[in-house]
Amino acid sequence: MDWLQVLVLSILQGLTEFLPISSSAHLILAPELTAWPDQGLAFDVALHIGSLGAVVIYFRHDLGRMLVSWWASLRGRGTDADGRLAWWVLLATVPVGVVGWACHDLIQDAMRSPLIVAAGLIGFGVLLGYADWRGRGRLSEYQLTWKQALWIGAAQALALIPGTSRSGITITAALLLGLSREGAARFSFLLSIPVIVLAGGMETLTLIRTPQAIDWSVLVIGALLSGISAYLCIHYFLAFIQRIGMQPFVAYRLLLGAWLLWIFW
Repeated sequence: MDWLQVLVLSILQGLTEFLPISSSAHLILAPELTAWPDQGLAFDVALHIGSLGAVVIYFRHDLGRMLVSWWASLRGRGTDADGRLAWWVLLATVPVGVVGWACHDLIQDAMRSPLIVAAGLIGFGVLLGYADWRGRGRLSEYQLTWKQALWIGAAQALALIPGTSRSGITITAALLLGLSREGAARFSFLLSIPVIVLAGGMETLTLIRTPQAIDWSVLVIGALLSGISAYLCIHYFLAFIQRIGMQPFVAYRLLLGAWLLWIFW
């Protein structure tokens, strides 16, 4: 890998992991549209670590309260709003964990076509646009019920289809269930933590079973760039989401999907 590839892929992963435009689509398309070689599994793991670090640092205070309250609930001391939110995040992770484990090989081998990416970008982009246009919700992430959290988790499992966007489909589901834009985005970002841990864990196990030469300088730089761009993305997305809404991202998805259909059909 040259340093331009490291720079582009790292920033691309950091930005698209949390924007509703599909990180998997962009990482699949990068080698399709350039002469770059495959970046390798070790680099993918490093990028996930960077993104994970960004969301954990950004929500560190929320996560601290959630962890304390969740532990107190386990010890029979009752469950407050932070404890319930922690339980809902765990509950919403179950569907994607089950589907990801059962369908991992199918997703990796048969669903990485640019045409599938295009269909996911367009189809789920239209759904996101509808949810944002229809949504007049005012609920925060703390007002979710366990049934709503499970529905969002079931929707999250669809993100295993390239082009869907994990943040996009979870925000869509949350908006349709009555959450505000900020509440939907915050719950989506909190949900990313166990999902990235699961995905990174599976990639790490694969990496251990198939050892390869590792360029640690590339991995460290990639993780740092991914983490910095992801942190900035989260910060500015939450700062402006009430004003800009989802329509700019919907337009981007539709244009990118149409362009891919034009090139690869």
